[in-house]
Amino acid sequence: MLTYQTIQELCQAAEAAGSTISQVILAGQAQQLGLEEREVYDRMAQRLQVMKESVQTGLDPALRSASGLSGGDAAKLLAYARTGGICGSFVSEAIARAVATSECNAAMGKIVAAPTAGSCGILPGAVLSVLEAGQCSEEQAVMALFTAGGIGAVISNRATLAGAEGGCQAECGAAAAMAAAALAELRGGSPAQSAHACAIALKNQLGLVCDPVAGLVEVPCIKRNAAGVMIALAAAEMALAGVESKIPADECVSAMYEVGCSMPASLRETALGGLAATPTGRRLKQEIFGPSDS
Repeated sequence: MLTYQTIQELCQAAEAAGSTISQVILAGQAQQLGLEEREVYDRMAQRLQVMKESVQTGLDPALRSASGLSGGDAAKLLAYARTGGICGSFVSEAIARAVATSECNAAMGKIVAAPTAGSCGILPGAVLSVLEAGQCSEEQAVMALFTAGGIGAVISNRATLAGAEGGCQAECGAAAAMAAAALAELRGGSPAQSAHACAIALKNQLGLVCDPVAGLVEVPCIKRNAAGVMIALAAAEMALAGVESKIPADECVSAMYEVGCSMPASLRETALGGLAATPTGRRLKQEIFGPSDS
C-alpha cells in the first residue's frame, strides 16, 4: 500500500529525485514489496495487457450483459470513430475503448479495476489510445499506469474511491484524475503538470452521484466512463498547455470527500435516487428482477 498522503508530497519526491512520478511510484512499490523493480514493472505490464484484452472483448458487437442493459455499443462507437467523428478519430476511439472496457465488465469479463469496476474504462480508454496512435512506447504506457496508481493511492488515502461512500465522483472522478495525470506525464509533462491535470479533472466531476439503475454497474455507469475519458483528455491538454488549476490537487481531493459525505444515501450506490428512481429506471429494475415487495 503506497503511503503518500498528498499529491504535493508525491510531486516533491519526483522533483527532488529529478525523475517522474511513475519512477518514484515504481521504486517505492518495489521497496515496499521487497522485489526488484523489473518484477514490479512486469506485473504492471500484465495489467496493461489485461486492459488491451478487455477492450477487444468489449468491442464484440454480439456481447451482451446478463441483464440485457448493455453490450454492442462499443462496436457502434468504433465503427463511427473510423468515419472521423465530430471530435476526430483519436477522441472517438478513446470513447469507444472506454465503453468497451465497461461493457466487458458488465458482461462479467476480466478487467482492471482502475480504480474500481464501475470506472474501469477511463484509464485504458486514455492510455491505450495514446499507445495505439503511436504517440508513446509500450514501456511509456506501462509507466503511465504507475503514475495513475500513485494518484489513485493518494485519493484513497485522503478520501475514498467508493461510490457507496463518495458517489460516482469518487469512482469516475478519481479515474479521470488518475488518467489525466498519467496522460500529462505520458506526453512529457512535469510532475507539477500532472498534478494540475489531476486537479482539473477531479473538480470537473465534483458532485457526481452514484445512481445505478437496478443496482447494476451499467446504466448510467458505462456512459459516464465515456464522459470521464473526455474529461481526462481535456484536463491533460490544459495542463500541458500551461493552464494551472487555481485550487491545488490535494484541496480538490479534500473537497471531493466533503461533498461525498454530504450526499444523501439515496445518491451513493443504493439505487434509491437519481436516475435509478426515475419511472424508466424503476421499470427496468422490475423487468430484470421482477416485482418488488416494497
